[in-house]
Amino acid sequence: MRANFIFSEVWIGLRRNLTMTIAVIITVAVGMAMLGVGLMINSQVGLMKNFWDDKVEVSVFLCKKGTAMPACNGKAITPAQTKALEAHIKGTQGVKQVFFENETTAYENFKQSFSSNKALVDATKVEDLPQSFRIALKDPDNYESVIQAVTGQPGVAQVMDQKQLIAPFFSMLDKLAVAALTVAIILVLAAALLIGNTVRLSAFNRRRETGIMRLVGASNLYIQLPFVMEGVIAGLVGGVFAAVILIVAKVFLFDQIVGFFGGATALLGWNDVAQTITITMIIGVVICILASFVTLRRYLRV
Repeated sequence: MRANFIFSEVWIGLRRNLTMTIAVIITVAVGMAMLGVGLMINSQVGLMKNFWDDKVEVSVFLCKKGTAMPACNGKAITPAQTKALEAHIKGTQGVKQVFFENETTAYENFKQSFSSNKALVDATKVEDLPQSFRIALKDPDNYESVIQAVTGQPGVAQVMDQKQLIAPFFSMLDKLAVAALTVAIILVLAAALLIGNTVRLSAFNRRRETGIMRLVGASNLYIQLPFVMEGVIAGLVGGVFAAVILIVAKVFLFDQIVGFFGGATALLGWNDVAQTITITMIIGVVICILASFVTLRRYLRV
């Protein structure tokens, strides 16, 4: 009987405040979706950084005849200089492994990297690409000392750290994640205020029933429970909509971004998405419960 009464009160409250309940659901859905997107971006950035940390290399491009680089003076590196440079690189502290890439290998890698740009591949010849040493580092963050040790060596045209090339992209993703989380926090606060107003309006509309319940000795929890359940239901429905948004974002945003790199990076898994959905739904429901309790304690003297 008590359960039937509570559920009937919940239904009455939802029906009387339908527009406010819909507003709460939409706000919770958008807020939790933004929070989830921010968490997913953080997870994706972490996966990509871990993926690339093991693959980031320092590229040492060697001089070719007629090279415009000032360090070459138009002269190609000699075989003796190539051997001496390789020995010098291997003896440098922080170097894990050294790979030599000749012109043919460089051209094949170039064709694979720019396969989507047929005009550029057709316009490039094997002899246009320089030989190079690819240096794998023990610590990818400690690349500056290796670059300093190699720069200026005879036959070296240019030294480039791949991490410097992808750093702006990761910086942009970090800023995007912070922006998404900031907007999410604002929307979560807005949802909490909306929930509080909805509960307050529902409590005001049912003040006579609440007064009768107090007179007959109903406990505070029993009086508060229907209002709290209204907030929980709104939070759960909003969380479901947020989950749908996060699944769509995973398929049409995160997977597309990884596809842009040709699959050459870590993909955000469905386990990560499920974990994010679980976290956002729990947060949404907890916010609804807290907002309901705080509002009732303030506006209902039970």
